[in-house]
Amino acid sequence: MDKFLWLIPALPLGGFLILAFAGKYISRKAVAIVGAGSICLSALVMFAVGGAFLSGMPENAVYTQTLWTWFEVGDFNAKITLSLDALSLVFVFAITFIGALIHIYSTAFMEADRDYARFFASMNLFVFSMLVLVLADNLLLMYLGWEGVGLCSYLLIGFWYEQPANGAAARKAFTVTRIGDAAMAIGLFMVFQQAGTLVVSEIGANASAIWQPNSTSVTITALLLLAGGLGKSAQLPLQTWLPDAMAGPSPVSALIHAATMVTAGVYLVARMHTIFALSETARLVVAVIGAATLLLAGLTALTQYDIKRVLAYSTISQIGYMFLALGVGAWTAAVFHFMIHAFFKALLFLAAGAIIESLHHEHNMFKMGGLKDKMPVVFWTFLAGAISLAAVPLVSAGFYSKDQILWYSWSAGGGNAVLWAVALAGALITAAYTTRMMILTFWGESHTPIGHLPGRRMTMPLVVLALFSVFAGFIELPHNFGHFTLFSDLLHPVLPETFMKENIPSEWLFQLLAALATLGGIFLGYYYYYQKPSRIENLRRNGLVVQLHRFWFSGWAFDALYDRMLVKPFIYISSINKKDITDKLYTGIAAITGDMYKLLSRTQSGSLRWYIMGLVAGAILILGIQIML
Repeated sequence: MDKFLWLIPALPLGGFLILAFAGKYISRKAVAIVGAGSICLSALVMFAVGGAFLSGMPENAVYTQTLWTWFEVGDFNAKITLSLDALSLVFVFAITFIGALIHIYSTAFMEADRDYARFFASMNLFVFSMLVLVLADNLLLMYLGWEGVGLCSYLLIGFWYEQPANGAAARKAFTVTRIGDAAMAIGLFMVFQQAGTLVVSEIGANASAIWQPNSTSVTITALLLLAGGLGKSAQLPLQTWLPDAMAGPSPVSALIHAATMVTAGVYLVARMHTIFALSETARLVVAVIGAATLLLAGLTALTQYDIKRVLAYSTISQIGYMFLALGVGAWTAAVFHFMIHAFFKALLFLAAGAIIESLHHEHNMFKMGGLKDKMPVVFWTFLAGAISLAAVPLVSAGFYSKDQILWYSWSAGGGNAVLWAVALAGALITAAYTTRMMILTFWGESHTPIGHLPGRRMTMPLVVLALFSVFAGFIELPHNFGHFTLFSDLLHPVLPETFMKENIPSEWLFQLLAALATLGGIFLGYYYYYQKPSRIENLRRNGLVVQLHRFWFSGWAFDALYDRMLVKPFIYISSINKKDITDKLYTGIAAITGDMYKLLSRTQSGSLRWYIMGLVAGAILILGIQIML
C-alpha cells in the first residue's frame, strides 16, 4: 500500500486546483462535493495505507515514496519524498479524519456565503500543506508545508476581508509567526552546516555523532527550531496572534486549533527529538515555556466573554501542556494529548459555531443562556468536549492524556515539583473556566432568541467527535490502570521511552490530586456562576480584582507591550526614513522621466506643417552627415 501514499496529500491538492480555477463556474453542490469529498477520500486512503502500515509493524516501520527530485545544487539535492512512520501516521490521521468532519460541517455552515468556492479551495490547500509538513522526509520539504500553512492561515483568518478587523487579524497572524519562521530557517541552515543533510532519518540516526551532548551548537540549533514551533503553536512569547485569529469562520478555527497549524510546533519538536535530547538546556526551556504558557492562557480564559476566545486561550494552554511534556522528555504523552485534544477541541469549536449561527452571530456568553433544552444535540456533544477539556476523571479521554503529562512532569527525568505544581494549577483553572463556559451558555435564562437549529450536516460531525472525546482515551491507560499502552507501543519505534526517576511516590497519589484539582475547578465554576452569582458582582467592586481582571482579559498586556516596544518605534523610524537618500534617488529618476515626457510631448502639436518641417529638417540633417562622411 506504500505506493498509494502520494494520494493522501494529492487529493486535497486536486480539490484545491479544481476549486481555484473552476469554482466560479460550477454549482454550490459541486463545490461542496469537490471540497469535502477530496478530504473524505484522502481520509479513506489514509485508513487503507495506515491499516497496511500497522499490520506490517515492526518489520516495516517506515513507508517511503520518492516522487521526483526537486532540485540539485552541487552535492546537495532536495527530493520530494514522503515518509510515513508511527509519528506521522498519528498526525495524518488527525489531519484527514478530523479535517473531513470539519469539511462536512462546513458545507452547511458556509452554505449562504458568497465566496463558497474560495472558502473550500483555501481549506483544501490548508489540509494539503499540513500533510506535506508531516509527511516530508526532509526538513526543506517540511519547511515548504510549514510556510504553506502560514499562507493558508492568512487567507482563512481574513476570509471575511471586508471588515478591517479581520484583515488586521490575518496580517497579525502572518507577521507574528514569521518571526519564528525566520529563526527556524536559520536553524535549518545550522543543521545542514553541521550534519551535511536535511533528511530527518539521517539526522536522527547520526545526531549523537554530529553533536556533543549539551554543547553550545546543539543548544542553539534546538532553540532556533523551537522558535519556529513557538510561533506556529502560539506559545510564549509569540502567542498573541491566536486569539485574534477567531476573526475567521468557526470551521477555520476548528481546523487551525485541532488538526493543522497550531499543532505544527508540537510535531516539529517531537520529530526532532534527537536534537533536543542532546541539550538539557533546550529541554528545560521547552518545559518552562510550556508551563508558563498553560498558566497564563488558562487565567486569561477565565476572564473572556467571547466563547471562541475562551476556546482560543484554552488551545494555547493545552498546547502548553504538550510543550511541557516534550520538555521533560515525555514524548509519547505529548503526542497522545495532541490526538485527544484534536478531537475535543474540534468538537468544541464546531459546537460553538453552531450556537453562534443559531443565535444570530452572537459571541458573548453572557448574552446566551438557556440552550440546554432548546439545542439538546449541541448541548450533549458540547458537554462531551467540555468534560474532556476539563479532564473529568475516568469518564473522559482528556483525563487519560492529561494525567500522563501531570505524572511525567514530576516523575520523568526532566520533571520537577515546580513544573508539576504549575501543571496541577492549570488543571484546576481549566476545569473552572470550562464550567463557567458551560453554565453561561446552556443554563440560566435565555438572553438571545434562537433563529434556527443546525441541520444534520452540522450535528453528525459533532456526534462522531463527541464519541472520540469520551472513549479515545482508553487506548492508553495509566501504569496503575492495567498498563494498556497501545499508543506508546505504536510510537515506540519512533520516539524513545520516557526516562523515569527512581524512588518516585505512588502514581495513585498523583492521580488523586489531579482528580481533586479538576473537581475543585468544577466546584468553583459551579459556585460562582450558578449557585452564588452574586459573589461575582461583589468581587467586581473590589478595585484590585478589577485591575487583575482587566490585566488578564488583555492577555497579560502582551499586545500593549509589543505595540509600545516594537510597533510604534518601527512606525516612527519608518516615518523619519521615508525620505532617505535611496528614496530621493528613485524620486529624482521619476522626476527626470516626467520632465522628459513633458519636453517630448511638445513635439506632438497636432499641426501638419510642423510635422512636415520636422521630416524635411531630419532628412537634410541625415544627408548632410552622409556627405560629410
